[in-house]
Amino acid sequence: MTIPAMPSTHPEANWWRQAAVYQIYPRSFSDATGDGIGDLPGVTSRMGYLSSLGIDAIWLSPFYPSALADGGYDVDDYRNVDPRLGTLDDFDAMVAAAHDARIRVIVDVVPNHSSNRHEWFRAALAAAPGSPERARYHFVDGLGDHGELPPSDWPSHFGGGAWTRVVEQAGPNAGRPGQWYLHLFATEQPDFNWDHPEVREDFHTTLRFWADRGVDGFRVDVAHALVKDMSLPLRSKPELEILVDDGTDPLFDRDAVHEVFAGWRDVLSEYDPPKAAVAEAWVPFTNRRLNYARPTELGQAFNFDLLQAPFNAAEFRAIAEKCLIEAAASGASSTWVFSNHDVVRHASRYALPDGSTLDDLAAWLLADGATPATDPARGLRRARAATLFMLGLPGSAYLYQGEELGLFEVADLPVSALQDPTWFRTQHLVKGRDGCRVPLPWTSAGTNFGFGGAPWLPQPEWFASHAADAQDGTAGSTLEMYRAALSWRRKLQAEESLEWVSEAAATVVRYRRPNGWEVLTNFGGAPAKLPANVDLSKVVLSSGEPAGGTIPAETTIWLAP
Repeated sequence: MTIPAMPSTHPEANWWRQAAVYQIYPRSFSDATGDGIGDLPGVTSRMGYLSSLGIDAIWLSPFYPSALADGGYDVDDYRNVDPRLGTLDDFDAMVAAAHDARIRVIVDVVPNHSSNRHEWFRAALAAAPGSPERARYHFVDGLGDHGELPPSDWPSHFGGGAWTRVVEQAGPNAGRPGQWYLHLFATEQPDFNWDHPEVREDFHTTLRFWADRGVDGFRVDVAHALVKDMSLPLRSKPELEILVDDGTDPLFDRDAVHEVFAGWRDVLSEYDPPKAAVAEAWVPFTNRRLNYARPTELGQAFNFDLLQAPFNAAEFRAIAEKCLIEAAASGASSTWVFSNHDVVRHASRYALPDGSTLDDLAAWLLADGATPATDPARGLRRARAATLFMLGLPGSAYLYQGEELGLFEVADLPVSALQDPTWFRTQHLVKGRDGCRVPLPWTSAGTNFGFGGAPWLPQPEWFASHAADAQDGTAGSTLEMYRAALSWRRKLQAEESLEWVSEAAATVVRYRRPNGWEVLTNFGGAPAKLPANVDLSKVVLSSGEPAGGTIPAETTIWLAP
């Protein structure tokens, strides 16, 4: 099948289709100023490390001014840098350093909500109900005799309700409780009204602002939630789940959201090559998710299927096969991801007993990682094998900082250190995402493992053995495996297709790319016999060395053409 390209003849227009993208959570990457918070100069200082890793692009989670009510996803000003992380000049220097290293730059854009410190929201609070200032958000009168009840039963993603009542500052009811505003996330994150033309145009301005500074692409946060049905009375929705696939859900994946992203594509295509974009769209119906990835919209959408799957041969093959077919049909390339800033690191997920559920994972975190018992060696072994399986697939690979060091979730952070809003809004029933955001270990010795100042989340002692300098140049280390994999991936890159090769062993999955590059993964807990037609002299990479004519348990090998 011929896959349509973006409407550009520029030779680099489609750089993103099979790119390896490395996600940086800036506050936790590297601290150049010694205040314990990672920053943009810290990213610039590590550009040599990123270049040696062999990635094609970096994706920066939000670095904008923020009160950090949600780790930076509560944005005060979309066209500036948080002073704790640097300046616009620092941003420009980082982009220049990345481009000098032939690394592209993707930035997070957060369009569903602003922070409650954004100038528009402060103006809305100061204005009366029904004012133009309030029209940019969702302000609604409450229910009950005196408006004392929230307008609907919609819950927040972080626990508690999705409505907060304000004390009016203007009008006849000044000084009294008044309207309610919608926030699908934290109270400090009021949702924008995307039916308002000023909101749409302001984000076009934001896209151009960063594109003009050299940004190569955008990751779009909560892309599926922008447009909402706020017609009264508001429909009841006991849980924030998408239950229909026809675009009529009141909160998520409404058909009108695609008008928004068609407008974004017009802006992104003002540049040559066009700016890339990828949607974070948690849409369980694949046919709906792929709408965001159309060439006329963002071009790509994350699929989290492998992230949510158990380490299992049949499931991994079925997911990869399905996603590749669907991506080709939409004109996109597929995206693959195992870890990010919102989920427990995959080395830890794979270390839990087989059959563990999301509830088990939440309970494990709440128990500081003590129960159920985990098998870290197996978790890392599986993580390495899964990574090599994924990096051989056609499409974009998204890697999360620290996974190349084999980092596990820091599940036993002291309660006093926790900062995720989920922990507080669930009354300490759900621990949240702090454990995957602990600042990175760069050196095995020295203060704060080479991160910089005393880190904003404490680092565990076991970081010493996982530090970058402890793995640098060490044969068989996870860091060196990632470097080798990304290097070979560039050399072996082929057309966006593959052929599945049948194997007698149910635990082995084998596929071949058009140029003859082969990937074999043994998902089983015991060694599997190598197929008779496998030439061991062609093995260029392995997550665990083949021996005695077998693939070790939970191991992936690559064969060059």
